[in-house]
Amino acid sequence: MAAWFSQVGYTNGWQTMTYVVTSEKTLNRAVAPRLPAASFDYDPNYINQLNNILRLYFNQLDNILGQLSSSSGYIPAPEVYTVAALPSAATAGVGSRAFVSDATLAVFATTVAGGGANKVPVYSDGTNWKIG
Repeated sequence: MAAWFSQVGYTNGWQTMTYVVTSEKTLNRAVAPRLPAASFDYDPNYINQLNNILRLYFNQLDNILGQLSSSSGYIPAPEVYTVAALPSAATAGVGSRAFVSDATLAVFATTVAGGGANKVPVYSDGTNWKIG
């Protein structure tokens, strides 16, 4: 199974999103459409063009949501790691998320340590995996 990570960041004021990898497939990236400039007068061709662009964009979003849903209609759970098996926080990148099954603590924003019995979500701050 592949790891489950997602990362969202900001570059030059624009939000960027990396691919999301589930245990079965890689999701496609949906790109916000470039909308045509509106005319001053009502123009049916403009409205049709705008509707077609929005229809394509929302179809992309529907397809991504369909990929997230399993056959039972639920979003599949991410792979569960032990703390020792987590990839390095630096390699995963800031904002990456995972789930561990052996955390010693369950205190938000503390660096995760293995050897316990707590099952917690974790995120990367670029240096360490933190609980949360």
